[in-house]
Amino acid sequence: MANAPHGGVLKDLYLRDADKQAALVQEAKTLPSLLLTDRQLCDLELILNGGFSPLEGFLNKKDYDGVVENMRLASGVLWPIPITLDVNQAEIDESKIQPKNRVVLLDPRDYQPLAILTVEDVYRPDKSKEAASVYGADDKAHPAVNYLHTIAKDFYVGGSLQALQAPAHYDYVSNRFTPSELRAHFKKLQWTRVVAFQTRNPMHRAHRELTVRAARARKAHLLIHPVVGLTKPGDIDHYTRVRVYKALMPKYPNGMAELSLLPLAMRMGGPREAVWHALIRKNHGVTHFIVGRDHAGPGKNSQGVDFYGPYDAQALVEKYKDEIGIEIVPFQMVAYCPDSDEYMPANEVPEGVKTLNISGTELRRRLRTGLPIPEWFSYPEVVKVLRQSHPPRAQQGFTVFFTGLHASGKNALARALQVSLNQEGSRSVSLLMSENARTELSSELGFSKRDRDINISRQAFVAGELTRAGAAAIVAPIAPYDNARKSARQTIEKFGGFYLVHVSTPLEDCIKRDHDGVYERARKGEIKDFTGIDDPYEAPQDADLTVNLSEQSISQAVHEIVLLLEKDGYVGSA
Repeated sequence: MANAPHGGVLKDLYLRDADKQAALVQEAKTLPSLLLTDRQLCDLELILNGGFSPLEGFLNKKDYDGVVENMRLASGVLWPIPITLDVNQAEIDESKIQPKNRVVLLDPRDYQPLAILTVEDVYRPDKSKEAASVYGADDKAHPAVNYLHTIAKDFYVGGSLQALQAPAHYDYVSNRFTPSELRAHFKKLQWTRVVAFQTRNPMHRAHRELTVRAARARKAHLLIHPVVGLTKPGDIDHYTRVRVYKALMPKYPNGMAELSLLPLAMRMGGPREAVWHALIRKNHGVTHFIVGRDHAGPGKNSQGVDFYGPYDAQALVEKYKDEIGIEIVPFQMVAYCPDSDEYMPANEVPEGVKTLNISGTELRRRLRTGLPIPEWFSYPEVVKVLRQSHPPRAQQGFTVFFTGLHASGKNALARALQVSLNQEGSRSVSLLMSENARTELSSELGFSKRDRDINISRQAFVAGELTRAGAAAIVAPIAPYDNARKSARQTIEKFGGFYLVHVSTPLEDCIKRDHDGVYERARKGEIKDFTGIDDPYEAPQDADLTVNLSEQSISQAVHEIVLLLEKDGYVGSA
């Protein structure tokens, strides 16, 4: 039979509140509302469906203090991660958030009411203490600590919840099971022993081998239970990962494994997170849980040292195993032995036997360059999915972002680069000239710093979407401010290449090139806030290429840009 939930009772608030739903929906129309963040939405879903049993709401101050200080709720029940609802003062005032008041919590994607919160208390947390106690260090190199200090708001709201409806999902709906549904599914399948495997990465042959070995050793069935909420920044998107998991599932013996998606917002909290993950799986009805080496580790701290030891998570789970109430299966690394064409546990490989491995860095390089990925490492069906989502550089988009003074020659250079790339013919090329962008995107804006930054942000958004679609975008604004350019880089480079080209033609030469007499009018005071005259130009220190069109030809400058693109594989690749 399925494992008992943590705390003894599955807190499925949808079932608990079903008979009151009509009255709650009507009441919700009369209450103030609060729009959730993406992390709060993930947390709310798992509170409401029982994944976070025994929680029935966001932690009040007493529970929060207990969890932070000793991993226990006020009741004494083990709980390692604070589940909090953070708000700012404006939200407190606008939504009338104070003890005994009721507030409707809204889905940030469609503004649908999901739950009613009865406020117990509002408190200001000690974020540095939370960081040090829960994550081991008050170091912003840790993604959860960075979130605490730069994204999470100043106050926490504690209180109990009543369920209105579940958040809507439109992707992989058939693979999304609540704890109640998964328990019923196990019962239907007559599964009594289930090993759960947690992952936030694509799975390959080694993962299939180690999960089969874990299930075989425990005489159990297997639940592949990946996180599809919020994971570590930079992780592969969940759409790609789920396509990989679905491609992998037929590689298991028939009837051995099931796939269920978990809408969890990970904190990358290492040892405490491992305990948390085990409790969540216990609530979903599994009996065994695989805890890996450096489980949920965030990588290195600001001193370049790993935040957690490789086996810290396994040690903490072992310490609390009786309270967790789920059998922990240590993650056994496996290695490929080419001479015998098999995977073996790394600690069982005889001395002198050759082994092969492909690191994550090497896999990304092979995807980027189109190099082959051997079948001993991953299945062709999995590789096909990864190549669709991560094509080689020659098929990816990129943006060339010019910056420079008016009449520096950047517009002529941008046009010449467009012609050169059109001639190359490997992808669609779009040119966003400063004057066109002003007319089409930012006609209502002036030339204050704020308006200039908004204009650059809009152009970066368009260039990012073009880059995402595999096109080449050429953007040629003046872009005088460093922060706006850095923000543009962050917006675009997550979708493909970004190259900042500083056209450094000196001001005196720009004035000579100015056939429209704009500089002269600015000097006379007829034009205000003109870059280079009475408004600063912050020369970039992070340019990928600097060209001075007083000293070199446009043809040479175009050639240097193309060489940059060729070096990184965006053009000229076979």
